[in-house]
Amino acid sequence: MEARDTKEHVIEVTDLRRVYGGGFQAVRGISFHVDRGEIFALLGTNGAGKTSTVELLEGLERPDGGRIRILGHDPYTERAVVRPRTGVMLQEGGFPSELTVKETARMWAGCVSGARPVGEALALVGLAGKADVRVKQLSGGERRRLDLALALLGKPEVLFLDEPTTGLDAEGRRDTWDLVRALRDAGTTVLLTTHYLEEAEGLADRLAVLHQGRIAAAGTPAEVTAAQPSRISFQLPEGYFVGDLPPLGELGVSDHEVEGRLVRLRTRELQRAATGLLVWAERAGVELKALDVRSASLEEAFLQIARDASEQASEQEVAA
Repeated sequence: MEARDTKEHVIEVTDLRRVYGGGFQAVRGISFHVDRGEIFALLGTNGAGKTSTVELLEGLERPDGGRIRILGHDPYTERAVVRPRTGVMLQEGGFPSELTVKETARMWAGCVSGARPVGEALALVGLAGKADVRVKQLSGGERRRLDLALALLGKPEVLFLDEPTTGLDAEGRRDTWDLVRALRDAGTTVLLTTHYLEEAEGLADRLAVLHQGRIAAAGTPAEVTAAQPSRISFQLPEGYFVGDLPPLGELGVSDHEVEGRLVRLRTRELQRAATGLLVWAERAGVELKALDVRSASLEEAFLQIARDASEQASEQEVAA
């Protein structure tokens, strides 16, 4: 008997399309889902279609094709049903500069059904001590915290975060990450966009990489990075050359570079390659200085995915 997926898909996107004037296709038939209590990151280069996709998910525009369901409803045609159950943190909020932080939050709370206490929302993002400060006196990072506080006022089931930590210092970014994880653990579904790949790698349960309006890769951060080769780099001992190493093919090395005495190896079998190399060094009685062994990062995977997708698109254009 076939196993059933019992997870609730809070966000469902099927063959989504967005076309602008002149026929430009910003979103070209993408499909994905986000489960309840999951953090999903939408990544992409500039112009990849992230903003267009998020605007459609938030119900700000009608799709030119495909289907969206947020909590089982169409976010555009059933906006009155969906909006009270979602929170939105825009990439850049606009606040009256003369109001205080507390006054701004109170004003926003008046537009939200069942809003949590303003003091609670400000405390969540570390702004309790800034409640009586005018918005114009806040730093860029503090304004981002205020953006997040307003998004959380309605105790949203679904939270859209557009570049949530832009302008924050390292401590503020870590605090925001902890808060987002706590919201996820409490059952909130989070969809975020970010240019900080470290942020996506550390926060997201799953992610999708957009390129030129299409999903170029998707999965957990580990699944996306696993598709890229790992790296080993070291300095050759004096008097040794690459040819003195064990046959690289037998170590599972797919590619290598030599720059002076620095050797860089790429492999999809990291343990095998590293073990073989270290056994050789032990037997030869030499030290591999500046030894660095690491799996591919999400940043490396992201850049390679973008390159591969661009090359594929260029080949298709030539063929056409």
